[in-house]
Amino acid sequence: MTYSDCDDRVCPELKLRIEDENGDYVKLGEEDGCEQEGGLEPSSPTQGRSLWWWMKVVLLFIFLGALAVVFLKWVGPFLIEKEVIPIISWETATFSTPELAFVIVATVALFPSLLLPSTPSMWVAGMTFGYGFGFLLIIAGVTIGVSLPYFIGSLFYHKIQEWFEKYPSKASVIRLAGEGNWFQQFRTVTLIRISPFPYVVFNYCAVATDVKYVPYLLGSLVGMVPEIFVAIYTYVLSLSLSLSLSLELARSLFLKCFFELPL
Repeated sequence: MTYSDCDDRVCPELKLRIEDENGDYVKLGEEDGCEQEGGLEPSSPTQGRSLWWWMKVVLLFIFLGALAVVFLKWVGPFLIEKEVIPIISWETATFSTPELAFVIVATVALFPSLLLPSTPSMWVAGMTFGYGFGFLLIIAGVTIGVSLPYFIGSLFYHKIQEWFEKYPSKASVIRLAGEGNWFQQFRTVTLIRISPFPYVVFNYCAVATDVKYVPYLLGSLVGMVPEIFVAIYTYVLSLSLSLSLSLELARSLFLKCFFELPL
């Protein structure tokens, strides 16, 4: 074995001599070569993929932002004026106060499980019964609304478990609800309710995580309190604003008509 200098380093060089059939010697050389400096490394394909991924994320957020602006400026007001307000007016004019309370509890309990919005019922509760009693009616409906899917999902426990095994990455968030002690389950369910995780999916799949019913129920109620207050407050605020604007418009029209009358 010999040694040779390679860029101020010592590199081993192995040379063997083997005699072939004709009596000649064949030299076999195996060098543990030294890397040449100054060579250009090829660009990694992962860098291009990462840049393209970030570009897609930015374009997605721009698209979602534009879609939200269109919905809030044109689609939302149109739906509220043509669909929501007539339904609310029909409910308040058709049902008496006790019947309206029953309708609010029933719609808040059943509509989310049927993929129907229950926010208009929350608006009616705030408009008719105020913050206090309206909030209690909504909480009663939410209690039924999160309990029924929990017990219905227990009938399909093994099917849901198979779905968890088939899609482990998608079910990872739901599985967190069944981990830890009573308080940890309560805290996890509360955070899931506050997050934008699909309401109906968690209602039916939570039982398969082995989460206990009491922390599931309490966590669901606590996690939905902000949404309930926002729903009640937004309608009462919009009603107050529309009323004040109507009064201001009527006042301005009255003054205009009064001062423009010929004497």
